[in-house]
Amino acid sequence: MRNVLNLYKKVGWTPLETIEKFKSRNPKYGGKRMGYAGRLDPMAEGVLLVLVGEENKKIAQYMGFDKEYVAEILLGFSSDSNDVLGVAERGVGMNENIGSSAKETRGNSAGREIESGARTLDIKNGGEFEKELKKKIKGFVGKYEQKIPKYSSYRVKGKPMFHYARKGVEVEEVKKNVLIKKVKVNSIYQITSSRLLKYIVDKVGKVNGDFRQLEVLENWGRLLKGDQSLTYKSSNPTRQIHSDIQPSHPPLDVQSESNSPTLPLKDGSKIDKYYVLNVTIGCSSGTYIRAIADDFGRQMEMGGLLLSLKRVRVGKFGVGGSLRL
Repeated sequence: MRNVLNLYKKVGWTPLETIEKFKSRNPKYGGKRMGYAGRLDPMAEGVLLVLVGEENKKIAQYMGFDKEYVAEILLGFSSDSNDVLGVAERGVGMNENIGSSAKETRGNSAGREIESGARTLDIKNGGEFEKELKKKIKGFVGKYEQKIPKYSSYRVKGKPMFHYARKGVEVEEVKKNVLIKKVKVNSIYQITSSRLLKYIVDKVGKVNGDFRQLEVLENWGRLLKGDQSLTYKSSNPTRQIHSDIQPSHPPLDVQSESNSPTLPLKDGSKIDKYYVLNVTIGCSSGTYIRAIADDFGRQMEMGGLLLSLKRVRVGKFGVGGSLRL
């Protein structure tokens, strides 16, 4: 029996759900105390370090380990949670006149496939705007004072901040100093409104519990589909959310591949495109990647939020060694 487990948390699962699923498949751990060192949000996936039995006494040591993430930052929107599982506001959309150096591709340097309908930009020979994106995001390296997201488990007066946010209670802004050790830009691509909506519907549909899914999805529907009326049902068979959104095809993974062309809308207007940065970030413990996405969007004066997040390392524990359930 191991005293430290490197589990892979899937999108939509909470850390506790991940532990319970592991226990159900490994009965010998059933009566053991198990805690995790470093929370992952519902929309995030990747390395979840779980301590077993007496090892929990060392949790502070494990909590202090550096982390590494692969994140995708969506530009053109901001939200009250700093990610897509929040009530978003529209910023600036990208059209074909920005990033005209874009070229069709099937993959990127991070080994991830690009979502159907998206384009990857040539970041080595791209335009000035793409160069500015790279320069700005790399500017986060070093000491960084970040604002703790109000929808987080960070405790204020003994209660998590999301407790106050859900009740509409304003609390004093909390800031924390962290250290960003590296930022590597893996790729920059554009995504259409329709593909973005399908992706968000699929991801939010995987989340259990009460995270305002109905409100969040209806809002995204208004932002990305306007007055088009559709019906959405959760991909989780144990929970159905009824909203005005429904994917027109099976759930879409951002890593999937397609040659679908980008076409004008029926009324003759162009489909909006939004920039996405795929970056690898190495940081000290306690860093909120969502906060980086939000601050980056503010620096670019166009809004930004976290589209996806994968934790690929906690200390010496890498995602390659994670046990997938």
